[in-house]
Amino acid sequence: MTVATITAERTSARRLPSLAWALGACHLVARGGSFVQPMLVLYLTQDQRMTPAAAGAVVAAVGIGDFGSQLLGGWLGDRAGRRKTMLLGFLGTAIALAALGSAEATPVIWGTAAGYGLAAGLFRPAGSAAVADLPPEQRVRAYSLLYWAANLGYAVAATVSGVLASRGYGLLFWLNAVAMLVAALIVVAAVPETCSTASGPKRALLPVLRADRLMLAMTAIHVGCFTLLMEAFATLPLLMTAQQFSSATYGAVLALNGLAIVVLQPLAVGVLANRDRGTVLAISMVLVGLGGGWAALTHSIAGYAVAILIVSLGQIGLAVQFGATFAALAPPDLRSGYLGVASSAWSLGAVLGPIIGTALLQQAGRTCLGVVAFAAGLLLFLAQQAVAGRLRVRSGQSTEKGTH
Repeated sequence: MTVATITAERTSARRLPSLAWALGACHLVARGGSFVQPMLVLYLTQDQRMTPAAAGAVVAAVGIGDFGSQLLGGWLGDRAGRRKTMLLGFLGTAIALAALGSAEATPVIWGTAAGYGLAAGLFRPAGSAAVADLPPEQRVRAYSLLYWAANLGYAVAATVSGVLASRGYGLLFWLNAVAMLVAALIVVAAVPETCSTASGPKRALLPVLRADRLMLAMTAIHVGCFTLLMEAFATLPLLMTAQQFSSATYGAVLALNGLAIVVLQPLAVGVLANRDRGTVLAISMVLVGLGGGWAALTHSIAGYAVAILIVSLGQIGLAVQFGATFAALAPPDLRSGYLGVASSAWSLGAVLGPIIGTALLQQAGRTCLGVVAFAAGLLLFLAQQAVAGRLRVRSGQSTEKGTH
């Protein structure tokens, strides 16, 4: 291989196609308008007068819907196409948000929350599969762009939603719905279909997955990681408001998460993109546990800010390698399905994290919550390191095949 060829490949890897930028725009708009999610616990406990445990159950209902949406979105993405699946998700989310914001009875709130989660998650596996359809050398940067755009939007949403919530919660739902409609328009205007749905019968996903022990192990490890992550975010508003900090203050602290990712992730891509994937993921999981544990034990605004920054470092490491790692594990004809299963690890964590976190906080107190977070981070590090060798071999084989 000549020097000119190597230089051309590196230039191609750095130059992202228009598809990646369009998907990034979808993430930016959708997450920038996601005013409901950061304030959902406070809306339920303050406006709807629910107990912390009941509010945690509603947040878990969103996670249950989201879990189902990852599997459904993965299945639809391989069969109906990535583009149609994204459109269905954005339009369905707008409808579900209007219903959730209008619901008053607890069963209706729970049901509409599950519907919101079911629709809102469809975009992730379809969008991730569209990125996986790109050449392997472009995937790490493309996935990082999507995560970066999402967190830039999240920083905006967290800050603005805190201010809006201090004046009433109703507007949050309607503005969030409008943002979903704008994201759908971006898909219509700028996102092409990357998957041919007329290439004959598709293999069934489940038999392939059942034989793929590494994929199953990686999914289980990430369920634990995302459970730990969502436990930290679900309990943070309760920890802060218990000390009389306002919703606006909580929103400002939470915005540090998105801002840290926006500032640091572009630098992290250059540093971590070519590092050993298993090691990067393992260290990131330790950081999530450390930050979550510190949030439970601190009592000052500065302490909460430090905890959020530590968690953010863990999220950055996960973001750089997560998508590319699972894309490398996925067979070409089952990319959307595999990435739907990978995304379902996040969704299952969103179910378990709020339930476990709020229950620990309510029944055992913040000290126990902190100790559990520290211990879980260490256990996840050890589990990820245990499969690092197999992951290294498998990822190397996948990359080699993709470059021939």
